[in-house]
Amino acid sequence: MAIDPGNSSSQFGGPKHPPDLDALMKKWFNSGRGGGPAAILIVVVVLLGMTIYSAVYTVPSDSVAVVQRFGQFTQLEISGLHIKLPFAIDQITIVPTKRQLKQEFGFATPGSTDPNQTARRDVRQRYVDERESSPQRGQIGETQMVTGDLNTALVEWVIQYRISDPVSYLFEVREPGQTLRYVSESVMREVVGDRTVDEVITIGRQEIEAQALDKMQALASKYEMGISIDQVQLKNINPPVPVQASFNEVNQAQQEKEKLINEARRDYNKVIPLAEGERDQRIRAADGYRLKRINEAQGDALRFNALYAEYIKAPEVTRKRIYLETMQDVLPRVESKIIVDIQALGILPLLNLNQPRSVEVKP
Repeated sequence: MAIDPGNSSSQFGGPKHPPDLDALMKKWFNSGRGGGPAAILIVVVVLLGMTIYSAVYTVPSDSVAVVQRFGQFTQLEISGLHIKLPFAIDQITIVPTKRQLKQEFGFATPGSTDPNQTARRDVRQRYVDERESSPQRGQIGETQMVTGDLNTALVEWVIQYRISDPVSYLFEVREPGQTLRYVSESVMREVVGDRTVDEVITIGRQEIEAQALDKMQALASKYEMGISIDQVQLKNINPPVPVQASFNEVNQAQQEKEKLINEARRDYNKVIPLAEGERDQRIRAADGYRLKRINEAQGDALRFNALYAEYIKAPEVTRKRIYLETMQDVLPRVESKIIVDIQALGILPLLNLNQPRSVEVKP
């Protein structure tokens, strides 16, 4: 159906009908102002300007340009100023190959300009309409997943990727951004479905991220999407709203259990090493005492053997020396000493040995 220019209107005000360029040119030439070399020069300058404008383009530093001539791919151009065939003979598509892109699942960053960063508006609105009377109103269905123990979890995640092959990205897959979203959602559901809800929410996050990254990259390579996935990061993981209170109670009980276990381990680590240290100390003390007694016994035996050897050489001298050394050691510890002459016939006058020295004994 042909569109009559006279029936279109402007939404920003001004004339209601767009100008008819053919009518204006005819009117301008018929008025006598469009003839002559000056008019031809103006037309040539305008056409030359339009040609230059449509033939020169700039590629940003973080991108490459994919050049198509009559719709067929011809070459890639790096960043900088370039020239192409004008008037849509060469079509240029700028692909940001050095920029890290991301896709968000379950939430949306305000102000994002990438249409593939979040789910399409029609998809979000469909889930909102389906949950109009639900406490989860507005929750995007891509976050609702069934775990391996048949529980439900709301999983939010982000993938960060780069365009590694712009030709494959543009020509091998139709709508590669949306295809990547479908691939990511499919892989995440598969990985989450192999684990329990406790693993998904608590201890299994890093393993889920690593496994999902490997599977997503494998599918992206298989489909020749020209995408390199750098990171998969899980964000908020929560149970559904109706069971959140019960689930929080279970988590608190598990945390209390872990707390008690850690306290018991702390006390164990505090008491057991101390007892082991005391045990080792006593063992070392016993070993030291044992070595001391053995060395002393061996020393006494060696001294006795040496003394016996000297005794064999000179028994009388040795016996006398031993006697004198013994008396020298014993006599200083005796309080009172009485020396009896060997020639005395009896010791009867000396019977009162325990009397004080001040008492005189008369014969």
